[in-house]
Amino acid sequence: MGEKKLVWKKTNKYKILLTVLFVVIYVVAIVGINNNSETHKKDQKTFYEMAKVLEVVEDNTTIDTKTDNIKKGSTVLNIKILTGQYKGKEYTINNYLSAIYNVDVNKGDKVSVRIDERNDGGLDISIYNYNRVAPIVIVMTLFAGMLILVGGKKGAKALVGLVFTLINIVYILLPMTLKGFSPIIVTLSIVLISTIVSFLLLDGMTKKSIIATIGTLCGILIGTLFAMISAQIMHITTYQMEEAEALLLVTSTSKLKMENLLLCGIMISCMGAVMDVAMSITSAIEELHTVNKILTMKELYKSGMNIGKDAIGTMANTLVLAFAGSSLNMLVLISSYGVSFTQLINTDFVALEIIKAVAGSIGIVVTVPLVAVIGGYYYSKSSTKHLLNKR
Repeated sequence: MGEKKLVWKKTNKYKILLTVLFVVIYVVAIVGINNNSETHKKDQKTFYEMAKVLEVVEDNTTIDTKTDNIKKGSTVLNIKILTGQYKGKEYTINNYLSAIYNVDVNKGDKVSVRIDERNDGGLDISIYNYNRVAPIVIVMTLFAGMLILVGGKKGAKALVGLVFTLINIVYILLPMTLKGFSPIIVTLSIVLISTIVSFLLLDGMTKKSIIATIGTLCGILIGTLFAMISAQIMHITTYQMEEAEALLLVTSTSKLKMENLLLCGIMISCMGAVMDVAMSITSAIEELHTVNKILTMKELYKSGMNIGKDAIGTMANTLVLAFAGSSLNMLVLISSYGVSFTQLINTDFVALEIIKAVAGSIGIVVTVPLVAVIGGYYYSKSSTKHLLNKR
């Protein structure tokens, strides 16, 4: 018993040391990557700060009954800047309201304001949007609380994995892309690291984590390869995306390479669904093996596939409907013009959405048999060892 405790303590010590080393290297890497970023903050003359509405001086708005009773017109506001270099200063500004731009505020409300510095030294200040910091914090706190409440320790670990992935996207992928690094290589690296860390947090360095990681990476890569081939066949590139024009302007002031941004987005969007399916099937196979250790590879594979087929139906629907839901406004707009099916199916927008939805679904479809085969093979080997030990 004493020797076992000593081995456990040494193993635990090495895990802690490796974790600390990884965190230190990770933090140093993020600091280095974000140093001298390509956002050109040094030369900017536009700032977004928080402000408080001290008084509504004039209200020249009317209610437009034709557009869901939205206020139109303008108000004159007395505001106080709460953050930044103009903190504490008070200004009187005009706030224009329309059907599209409608930030209706009252006395005491906190808002986000845009401050433009003119060449003559003056300022142009306008209401940018509502202050959504507090509501967002509340929503995220509720989500985190429910995740931990229902999922317990695993829920907390899943939350840490999610935060880690978001940090990778915001503080590694975006700045490195703007600095001219290949978006596809950076995205592949982030997908790999995020998948490994997320599964390690959930289950540690176990057989289940390794199988789920292999399945996830293979599923994402095959889905991305399918998207690449489909995009070439349909003559779709990043330049057909809605943001292409704005991104072209960014390329003139940074080292951004637009070529593979479309594929990078598809890779990230299908990552979560593929991870879910991979871990679900691996967990199911492991549970079957735990309950009945004499199950063969064929039996474990068959059970994994039966479970996976149900997952394919639901997850594929989830991806397709998620893309359709996010594009509903555009679909309604297109439909309102009486566009024919031939014209609709040949638009860049529809082709892009089809590629995104199908690529993610392909990733899931491929992951299921792959994980079932790998899981069945490795756990059946354990079954053989178990039978040999019994004899």
